[in-house]
Amino acid sequence: MTKRKRRTFSEEFKKQVVQLYQSGKPRKEIIREYDLTPSTFDKWVNQHENSGSFKEKDNLTEEQKELRALRKRNQQLEMENDILKQAALIMGRK
Repeated sequence: MTKRKRRTFSEEFKKQVVQLYQSGKPRKEIIREYDLTPSTFDKWVNQHENSGSFKEKDNLTEEQKELRALRKRNQQLEMENDILKQAALIMGRK
C-alpha cells in the first residue's frame, strides 16, 4: 500500500465540500469524487458544524484551551525561575 502525499486544501474548498454534503450529495460520492479520506471529510463536517471554522485553534475544547494556557504559563514561570537562579549566582559571587 503506497503512502499518500500530504495535501493541503483551502478553506473555500473545504466549505464547498461541506456545502455539497449539506445539500444532500451522498458522503461516499463526495469522498470518491474529490479523492478524500473518510476521516478528513468527517473532520471537516464536524468542524464546520461545531465552530464554523476549519482552524485547529478554533476547534479546541475548553479543557484543551486551558491546558494550552497552563503549559504556556508554566514555561514562562520556569524561564523566570532560571533567570532568578542566574541572578542569585551572580550576586553570590560579589
